[in-house]
Amino acid sequence: MGRAFEFRKARKLKRWGNMARTFTRIGKEIDIAVKAGGPNPDNNNRLRILIQNAKAANMPKENIERAIKRAVSKDTTDYKMVVYEGYAPFGVAVVVETATDNTTRTVADVRHAFTKYGGSLGTSGCLDFMFNHQCVFKVTKPEEFDADEFELEMIDYGTEEIFEDEDGAINIYAPFESYGAIQKHLEEMSLEIISGEFTRTPTDYKELTPEQRTEVDKVLDKLDECDDVTNVFHNIKEDEE
Repeated sequence: MGRAFEFRKARKLKRWGNMARTFTRIGKEIDIAVKAGGPNPDNNNRLRILIQNAKAANMPKENIERAIKRAVSKDTTDYKMVVYEGYAPFGVAVVVETATDNTTRTVADVRHAFTKYGGSLGTSGCLDFMFNHQCVFKVTKPEEFDADEFELEMIDYGTEEIFEDEDGAINIYAPFESYGAIQKHLEEMSLEIISGEFTRTPTDYKELTPEQRTEVDKVLDKLDECDDVTNVFHNIKEDEE
């Protein structure tokens, strides 16, 4: 489950290509976090992790500070998170997360991305049963690390999967609602949190031929081009080789 997510994430980052677009996405998430919990990362758990995510994405420090200052400005744009769901060709389920200040514009862009290449936009909640909403933490592996002991301890906080990736970092997967408790516990353990994100893991996967995948990728790539889109999740079975 987790390894498949890492593969999808790497592919998504490759599709983004444009680093400026990545910084814009993170900036919007910082804006929402600041308005929800204030500009001080010491008192705002979500902001603290977003700053770590920004650093992991090589976002310059001045860009991060500017995003925080912009969020506390009275003249700043108000963004909100909106989720759209639909189907790409061949019955592929797609969940689209957005951060928008204009839902009329955003839903029009998302609908166009689906319909332009043979997909369709569905109703809110129509794919809830097909995806598990999870939080994902990546932490630096300590010098003295007992994997079995750590896993047993983290299970008490809702953790569903733990594994070490190819970079030597520890990846932790848990239900969406466990985010705060896990973040707090990791910080109490003085573990370095590299990043903390949310993902939607399919409960079932759709296998496609290379030709079918090419057609579906047209929809996914078009969605990624939308300025308001922050994440795109699907249930395609990936070839991880």
